[in-house]
Amino acid sequence: MIKAVLFDLDGTLLNRDESIKGFVNHQYERLKKWVGHIPKDKYITRFLELDKRGYVWKDKVYQQLIQEFDISKMTLEDLLQDYISEFRFNCVPFDNLIQMLEDLKSKNVLLGMITNGYGQFQMDNIKALGIERYFDVILVSEWEGIKKPDPEIFKKALEKLDVPPEQSIFVGDHPKNDVKAAQSIGMKGIWKKDLQWNDVEADFTVNDLMALPLIVKNLTRRVE
Repeated sequence: MIKAVLFDLDGTLLNRDESIKGFVNHQYERLKKWVGHIPKDKYITRFLELDKRGYVWKDKVYQQLIQEFDISKMTLEDLLQDYISEFRFNCVPFDNLIQMLEDLKSKNVLLGMITNGYGQFQMDNIKALGIERYFDVILVSEWEGIKKPDPEIFKKALEKLDVPPEQSIFVGDHPKNDVKAAQSIGMKGIWKKDLQWNDVEADFTVNDLMALPLIVKNLTRRVE
């Protein structure tokens, strides 16, 4: 039977693509006095290109933007601090996020989260989504000193939950960092579908988060 479901954050619970688009749009408007010499669509498009869907930290993104667009009245530190403090206000959840978490909790399923990234930044985003209270354990790579796909961070989360791998599921959008890494220690790996990848070898694939309670129910029924 399935006793625990663990999640990735970005691209799984948080719709990062929509969140970052909203953030960059609002950043441009907030800082128009200093970046207004750049056409808005050009600023947004280039930011998104350099960001590489979150896999490049923003110090490098802003460094490049400053050079390319001759931003002289704001420093890299100014722009980075704006990102760190303001991104949380643009967090967009995937559909049915709260309903799915409520459903799993009502069935006494333990919930965990393992996310790569900077500790306080990720916690701010989790709180912005209003979901912190649902989770029994949250591990952020900066604070743990290890990150996905290292199996140790998965093992650590399961130890805290006191649940064996074979009675747990991990849900994530990255084929290697989430699905394969979880499967490597004996967890079921569920892929939150992302158009960036094809033919991901997962135990299950979901488009809608509300498919998860049914998967948990069916897996438990199969054991019974």
